[in-house]
Amino acid sequence: MLAAMTLEEKTAQLVGYWLDQNGVVAPMQGEMAAHDDADGRTLADVTRHGLGQFTRVYGTRPVEPEERAAWLWSEQRRLKRETRLGIPALVHEECLTGLAAWKAATFPTPLAWGAAFDPELVEQVGEAIGDSMRQLGVHQGLAPVLDVVRDPRWGRVDECIGEDPYLVGTIGTAYVRGLQRAGVDATLKHFLGYSASQAGRNHAPVHAGPREVADVFLPPFEMALRDGGARSVMNSYAEVDGVPVAANGDLLTDLLRGRLGFDGTVVADYFSVAFLEVMHGVAADRGEAAALALTAGIDVELPTGDAYLGPLVDRVRSGDVDESLVDRAVLRVLRQKERLGLLDPDAFEDEPPTGIDLDTPRHRALAKELAARSLVLLSNGPEAPVLPLAPGASVALIGPNADRAEALQGCYSFANHVLAAHPDLPLGFAIPTVREALTESLGADTVRFAAGCAVTGDDRSGFDDAVAVAERSDVAVVVVGDQAGLFGRGTVGEGNDTESLDLPGVQRELVEAVVATGTPTVVVLLTGRPYAIGWALDGDAPRPAAVVQAFFPGEGGGLAIADLLTGAAAPSGRLPVSLPRAAGAQPYTYLHPRLGGPSDVTATDSTPVRPFGFGLSYTSFAYEELVVDPTVSSAGAFDAWVTVRNTGERAGEDVVQLYGHDVQASVTRPVAQLLGYARVALGPGESVRLRFSVPVQRFAFTDRALRKVVEPGDVEVWVASHAAASGPTGGVRADGIVAVGGGTGPAPVPGSATARAVVRVTGPVREVEPSDRRTVTWERV
Repeated sequence: MLAAMTLEEKTAQLVGYWLDQNGVVAPMQGEMAAHDDADGRTLADVTRHGLGQFTRVYGTRPVEPEERAAWLWSEQRRLKRETRLGIPALVHEECLTGLAAWKAATFPTPLAWGAAFDPELVEQVGEAIGDSMRQLGVHQGLAPVLDVVRDPRWGRVDECIGEDPYLVGTIGTAYVRGLQRAGVDATLKHFLGYSASQAGRNHAPVHAGPREVADVFLPPFEMALRDGGARSVMNSYAEVDGVPVAANGDLLTDLLRGRLGFDGTVVADYFSVAFLEVMHGVAADRGEAAALALTAGIDVELPTGDAYLGPLVDRVRSGDVDESLVDRAVLRVLRQKERLGLLDPDAFEDEPPTGIDLDTPRHRALAKELAARSLVLLSNGPEAPVLPLAPGASVALIGPNADRAEALQGCYSFANHVLAAHPDLPLGFAIPTVREALTESLGADTVRFAAGCAVTGDDRSGFDDAVAVAERSDVAVVVVGDQAGLFGRGTVGEGNDTESLDLPGVQRELVEAVVATGTPTVVVLLTGRPYAIGWALDGDAPRPAAVVQAFFPGEGGGLAIADLLTGAAAPSGRLPVSLPRAAGAQPYTYLHPRLGGPSDVTATDSTPVRPFGFGLSYTSFAYEELVVDPTVSSAGAFDAWVTVRNTGERAGEDVVQLYGHDVQASVTRPVAQLLGYARVALGPGESVRLRFSVPVQRFAFTDRALRKVVEPGDVEVWVASHAAASGPTGGVRADGIVAVGGGTGPAPVPGSATARAVVRVTGPVREVEPSDRRTVTWERV
């Protein structure tokens, strides 16, 4: 097929076409639209040489799914019939919180996936999303985001899974498996280092050294490629050490394809090829931008053909670009289309789908379950627990996010991404607000409502009503937080970076006014980033009696929050990101070496108010009888056994976290590192014995020669309820097996941990290969 193609037919396969650029859903979309290759021509004219991809035919404006599917089937048949080669177009859509299309189910945002610590459930969600997409003739999903959170001021934090590379990798890989099992290619983004942008500003330069890139930002991509078999990768907008990733062959070819063995397609983040000219200034024009990106390893220009059509053809014809680079990319595209069935003779010869339901009972059940497991109880006291709510208690429901469906959804939900520009249209699916769900649970006579204020602005005129409602109630529930949006149309989301980590607007003042009434107050945070709320958790009294963190929990979020408040369900989520002390303490990660945290040589304190992995329950858990293999070769794996006991009076689910620390290495190492985790359900008084199997590669790092290695030496291992809970180093019995139990080590916040055990890694320094096992497995024994 390649041998029969003209140059124009080849380049046509390397671009997307955006039929509907309605509203701004991509950076600088308004400015870039003028360069669209269509120039007012018909779709038949634009695609006369064929087409690589259709850009977001369902997800750019509200379209009836059945009508759009009928149009798409017809258009694909036209491409087969009227173009010389008869190749249908691949269709891609956003699918970060569900298929971003009108009337499609909206799931929790990825930060909530991380909070759930439940890869199996995320895999089921990915498959359900993929089923909807495949039904509509969509072949590629632009998800998951595998960027590791480094600075909560960055607006795109709600698209990310967490601050730990292993958590990001395991959860992201699960989503890839689910989506691709449904027949939709996953696209890993954003390769590489995007989330380390300077001061948390979108598209800002990244000042990460090669070791941080290799040890923090790369591992999730390695896992999703090697373990998940991801079939597409999207580049980062950012520059790393002065080189834009879209023009960086060291990353996109040498690393991605040479070292990691990736053989799929690399697609450009929207307009990033043209940005080499207009934003980065490393290309003189679109033709040079095309040459740089194609040489570096970007196969497909999205969302349009600004650079890879006419400008690239001119460069090839002038001899400035070798046509073999075009052929290389075209072959990758054709192989992808062949594998997806687009080159089959009967492709799109069936009838388009009818009776389409993009929010089935299965979607709704999965959405609620994932939301429920993602809710994090941050405090419940301090004197006596106020949650769950006492039966029969009257409730004052207050706050700007208490009765807004948009407040439950992330930036890449269709509601906040697209439908915000169409305020007269309904969401198209059921999404009960917190007010609706709590009223359904408790009864209309029990719940009194007052908004109090808006998410943004300084209007305090609603405070008096909120205070009056609180004073007449037994308990107050104040729902505050964010409004997700794009490029200034929200408080969080793409382009909505922040200089402050205070709650937006006057929401803190609203909470404080309600607390001052003396009515026990529960704060529910519906946010896309962690905020600096130490005043609500550890500040001077009076302060809220309980605080619940919800990261945009989606269409089942209101129901899940109501269940948690009433006690119909117990909280089991854990923080996937540290809860910051202040904006000035950023960037911060729990994965810091000794001098990256508080110490006597600095007057500032970066200690988070709640650490990574933290979360309370309505019961309590204890860890006992830790036993760890005493020695292991640098090429092997060791086992760690621990007993987990529910020491409370009601059933609950615990997220058991296995941590480690490399005692001495050739480069500085984190004081604590998540090795693995397990989610277990236990009844009152019930216990279970767990065995973790840990490959030594979990302790691998990039050495001074920039090799990924495992070094011999001692490593400490312990089981804990969060990253800041740790016990003293344990002893070794005569038989060499560490056996220590149940003590609670010092921690800045309540937590439980076993004492530390020591494992000696023996043998020579061993270089780690991409194919080496990286995942910790666990089982009940």
